[in-house]
Amino acid sequence: MHLPRALLALPALGLAVAGCGGGGHPVAGPPPSAPNRIALTSPAFKAGGTIPKRYSCDGANVSPPLRWRRVPGDARELALLVEDPDAPGGSFVHWVLFKIAPGLRALAEGEVPNGARQAANSAGDSAWAGPCPPGGDRPHHYEFTLYALRAPLDQRNGATADAVRRAIAAVAVARGRLVGRFGR
Repeated sequence: MHLPRALLALPALGLAVAGCGGGGHPVAGPPPSAPNRIALTSPAFKAGGTIPKRYSCDGANVSPPLRWRRVPGDARELALLVEDPDAPGGSFVHWVLFKIAPGLRALAEGEVPNGARQAANSAGDSAWAGPCPPGGDRPHHYEFTLYALRAPLDQRNGATADAVRRAIAAVAVARGRLVGRFGR
């Protein structure tokens, strides 16, 4: 059976609409605040630099590797938010990863550590959603924010990003931020 080209393009169109260019469920307001004490970096891109295509919807769509240091000794858990504040309609959440062991100091490419949980991103999936801004837009900014928490979060896998953001705000003692850019 031969399908018209237009029908074959529908899955790709759905992915693009679900990305940070439109659709989805953005979150309102800035991410939780905490003192900037954690040093967060990536071997894949420099702060303020371009996120490689590999980590986007146009590439392998895997999360980039991250490294951090200077986590406070009293942290009971770490949580990671990745958001695009340049998305139309509010910040598009690309990833919410929490219940990260406080002794961990890095994430490998595509890694979800044992015991960690993922909240729903703005596309409705509990997983990494790589950068996918509309073609022709100026490059969007992608904010990776790692939080040290004084108490573990009591959220389930698939919780809403808003619920996890509120829970982080209540117990965050420090954070580290890394911003990358991506355009199509």
